[in-house]
Amino acid sequence: MLTEGTNLAQNIQTNVSGFDDKNPPQKELIDACVHCGFCLSTCPSYRVIGKEMDSPRGRIYLMNAIEKGEAAIDETTAQHFDSCLGCLACVSTCPSGVQYDQLIAKTRPQVERNQPRTWTDKIIRTLIFNIFPYPQRLQIFLPLLWVYQKLGIQKLIRATGLLKIIFPRLAAMDSILPEVTLNPTAGNLPDVIPSQGKKRYRVGMILGCVQRLFFSPVNEATARVLTANGCEVVIPKSQGCCAALPEHQGQEKQAQTLAKQMIDSFAQTGVDYIIINAAGCGHTLKEYGHILADDPEYKEKAQEFSAKVKDVQEFLAEVGLTANLNPLTEGELTMVYQDACHLLHGQKISLQPRQLLKQIPGVKLKEPVDAALCCGSAGVYNMLQPQVAEELGQQKVNNLLNTGAKLIASANPGCSLQIKKHLQLQGKEIKLMHPMELLDHAIRGIKLEF
Repeated sequence: MLTEGTNLAQNIQTNVSGFDDKNPPQKELIDACVHCGFCLSTCPSYRVIGKEMDSPRGRIYLMNAIEKGEAAIDETTAQHFDSCLGCLACVSTCPSGVQYDQLIAKTRPQVERNQPRTWTDKIIRTLIFNIFPYPQRLQIFLPLLWVYQKLGIQKLIRATGLLKIIFPRLAAMDSILPEVTLNPTAGNLPDVIPSQGKKRYRVGMILGCVQRLFFSPVNEATARVLTANGCEVVIPKSQGCCAALPEHQGQEKQAQTLAKQMIDSFAQTGVDYIIINAAGCGHTLKEYGHILADDPEYKEKAQEFSAKVKDVQEFLAEVGLTANLNPLTEGELTMVYQDACHLLHGQKISLQPRQLLKQIPGVKLKEPVDAALCCGSAGVYNMLQPQVAEELGQQKVNNLLNTGAKLIASANPGCSLQIKKHLQLQGKEIKLMHPMELLDHAIRGIKLEF
């Protein structure tokens, strides 16, 4: 399969335009790949599609060909970059230390600028990038979605299967839609929440976009866990999207605008740390220095901001829990922790969540097969590339179920939606909770019901 990339580059017409001059992938980063193939077995898109060009090594071949002017950014090459989930498993695996994360981050804006999208692509991408990163806009649609579910329209549409045939991407979006509630007070946390007992730290808390509307109990639990462990929690109301969604899809200008807004929101808060409870958001927040590297006004601010960002599990494992933890069940509770890619591969956070969960009395952790393999959510990947995402989601759920655990702990909203969808498709009922919800229950002495 190694020759596939070489043959493709040779067969593409010569004298074509390569990358434009705006932040193309760096030649030295491209040349760092020695084409050993260690990345292939860990790449989810390669494992499903089975083509060299849909692997990290193959995509680097394409980047090299485009950089040399031997290939163009066109429909053929763009589809291989689009097939990448951005899970970063290859970064963890590569023995040569190839910075594939930086390469794909530079390539995607090039694709967005230089390759026109089909009309169907434009519709779904316009919908996603103009609604999802803006909680105020997304909230407007909640009553419509509530009616859509409560009147049985969703069940009817799913039963016919027509949406999946006519517009599979909208069907994919519908398939992960959680149950919508219309509680106007959900997620309305105060600007400042005092610590319980002696204050150890003053921390900022990021609410997220989808998280604050569809997973508000997770944010509420996170705030309670932080305050119970000596943290004063500051929640600026001016904060918006962290920029993860547009950044991961090459929407460069939008990502930069949202990152600046986030930085400004926390500028005068005087916090020691900035806490995030969603894996994909956390990875992007720590990348602000790269996202705003060419902005003279925000470059230094971005670096200072990112230096304060901590995933909530990373933070609590580092500073230590001071609150007493109670058992979640009368007997032993067997659970499995689901590694979110942008925690495991992006932020190198794996032991900390497990260390925290094991501190809850009676908890027994199981480890799934292929724990490092992406579940197929990958931000909005399961909406843009539903076929690949379907197979990955099914594999992930099978591996989690095979542990025999009674509960799944998942620290990322996208992963949680994807896993819940495939549990339902298999007719399996198993409780899924965020680690902060589990710690919150243990601190407050609330028993879980099964």
